[in-house]
Amino acid sequence: MADRIHTGIPGLDEITNGGFIKNQLILLSGTSGAGKTTLSAQFINSGLVEFKQNGVYLSFEEQPESIKANVSAFGWDLDTPQKEGRFNFIKYDPYHVEDVFDIISNSVRDINAKRVVIDSISALGLYLRDPVELRRMIFNLSLILRKLDCTTLIVSEMLPGENKGISRYGVEEFVADSVIVMYYERFQSAFTRSMQVWKSRGSDHSLKLHPYRITEKGIRVYPEEEAFAGTGPVSYTHLTLPTKRIV
Repeated sequence: MADRIHTGIPGLDEITNGGFIKNQLILLSGTSGAGKTTLSAQFINSGLVEFKQNGVYLSFEEQPESIKANVSAFGWDLDTPQKEGRFNFIKYDPYHVEDVFDIISNSVRDINAKRVVIDSISALGLYLRDPVELRRMIFNLSLILRKLDCTTLIVSEMLPGENKGISRYGVEEFVADSVIVMYYERFQSAFTRSMQVWKSRGSDHSLKLHPYRITEKGIRVYPEEEAFAGTGPVSYTHLTLPTKRIV
C-alpha cells in the first residue's frame, strides 16, 4: 500500500482515499475564484502546524506579501515558520525560468522541505509557448522533487465554460500523477463551488463531484455530499452511489 500524507484540509483526505500519495506530483486546476491559492497555502500551513513538515511555496505571479496577507484572514501565520527556517517563500520571474530547477532544489534542501507548491504553472506557459517544452519542464520538475522526497502541488488555470479542458495548456494533466479540479461557476443567478478528483495514479478515489466551501478557517470539502449541474444552480445531495475506482 502506498505511503500517504494527510492534506490537513477537511474532507479532502476522504475523497482522495486517505490523502495524497507521498512524493507524487498533484495538479490542482481550477477556474478563477475557485480558491486554488487558498487550498495550496492551506496544504503548506497544515504541514507546518499539524504534521511538522517543512514547506516551499514558489510563486510566479503574486507577491509573497500579498499571499501572506490574504491567508492571514484564516489565521495562518507563514512569517514565523519562515523566520524559523521551516518555510521558504519564493517569488520568481517566469521569464528567467532557466534557473528555476536549481532554485527549487536549493530551497528544498536548505530546510528539508517535504511539501512544495508551484503557483502557477500557467505562468510558465506564457514564457515557454511550446506545449511540448512545458510538458518536458513539468516532467523534469517532478523528477527532481520526487528525488528530494517532496509531495508537490502544481497550480494551473482552467478556462471557464464547457469543453475548455481541465488545464490551461492541455498537457499538465498528462504529466501529473494525480489531478484535482476545482470549479467555481455560475448557474443561473448563483455561483457555486465543487471539486472532483479527476485521477489518482495507483489509488482508489471518489468518483463524485463534491461541494466545498471557503470558510473562516479555510477550505472544507463535503465528502458525503454530491454536487451536480442541472438546469438550475448546482445542487447538494446525500445520494449513496459508488464512490471509488482504481486508476
